[in-house]
Amino acid sequence: MYVNVIGAGLAGCEAAWQIAKRGIKVRLFEMKPNKKTPAHKSDNFCELICSNSLKAARVESAAGLLKEEMRRIGSLLMDAADGCSVPAGGALAVDREIFSQTVTQRLKAEPLIEIIEKEVTELPQDAVTVVATGPLTSEALSERIISMCGGSLHFFDAAAPIVTAESIDMNNAFTASRYDKGGDDAYINCPMNKEEYENFHAALVSAERAPRHDVDVMNPKVYEGCMPVEILAGRGLDTLRFGPMKPVGLRDPKTGHRPWAVVQLRTENSEKTMYNLVGFQTNLRFPEQKRVFGMIPALKNAEYVRYGVMHRNTFLNSPGLLGADYAMKSNPEMFFAGQMTGVEGYMESASSGMLAGINAARRVQGEEPLILPVDTMIGALANYISNSQSEDFQPMGANLGILPPLDVHIRDKKERAAAYAVRALNSLEKVMK
Repeated sequence: MYVNVIGAGLAGCEAAWQIAKRGIKVRLFEMKPNKKTPAHKSDNFCELICSNSLKAARVESAAGLLKEEMRRIGSLLMDAADGCSVPAGGALAVDREIFSQTVTQRLKAEPLIEIIEKEVTELPQDAVTVVATGPLTSEALSERIISMCGGSLHFFDAAAPIVTAESIDMNNAFTASRYDKGGDDAYINCPMNKEEYENFHAALVSAERAPRHDVDVMNPKVYEGCMPVEILAGRGLDTLRFGPMKPVGLRDPKTGHRPWAVVQLRTENSEKTMYNLVGFQTNLRFPEQKRVFGMIPALKNAEYVRYGVMHRNTFLNSPGLLGADYAMKSNPEMFFAGQMTGVEGYMESASSGMLAGINAARRVQGEEPLILPVDTMIGALANYISNSQSEDFQPMGANLGILPPLDVHIRDKKERAAAYAVRALNSLEKVMK
């Protein structure tokens, strides 16, 4: 007896691990290294494409609460992430290479997991199956899923550029975290004065963008969390100054004043040899990225390890298709997990894989599915994708707004977030006993 897991991304790896932990054999299908999508470069599992940040670390935040819930359930990915973290202020960021290697090695070392390196083009019918092929599902399998589910939606996702540390002009940059949180070396900050910023903005909004495929042009939905920086800039002169380039909480030691605007660079690896441009997901042509981003004084001679790219993400109209256990309502032996279910974010995807894996194992063992309480973050996300009443279902990341209101109104934001966290973890502890 075994369970099929299709896809070795974050959701698929977490699902496979949870199934094996419960004593059930897993057949984990992954088309790499034989075939890769344009966005994938590594042969390892759990490749992080957009960013190496797993969002806020503190438990008194939506993202931090989600991660703490995953730790308490026994997440492979959180264990790996905690073991290869890099400085990122108040966020949990990882060395993406070590993270992927760690997850890959642990899965390959698990005797109950059989790795099958092949592209899956048909949905298996031989066993309980978890489909976790992600937002970049191959065309052949996408067609099968669309046929089975009666159609799909999709939107665009964009990745930020990465530059070498040695090419950053530190004479025009300084290290600091906002409000001195997380240590002075968490970010490299690239300040700009008013004239520099306005010239940069003008160049950015007029820069040449990379072409999209016809199928993409027909469906130009872009998720706000991965909005290309040039689209944000087109919304107004000050949009970036109140978004990814906000200078709030930073003071340039050279001037003693807050910059007019600032570009933050976050370390990509433990050795701090690579940095990504925070919030600078982009669809500009590569030469345009070098030209326009070179107008940032600290990046005038930057060397790019990876230019920003934009690709299509696919997700299901899940409320009509999936239950809160991530199983299909029409076929309880077919589970879906990851961003294709409508959860948005690395750990959100992993949490759906965790729950799908647990419930796939329970299905095989003849047990009732685990439906987590809606006052937990994992449960709230599962509830959102299965019960959203919106006519235009869109992806959702972890946020306190999807949790039920507290019994008592708390005005202070930090105290309110802490109360949500205490309630969620208490609720989780009761159901996981």
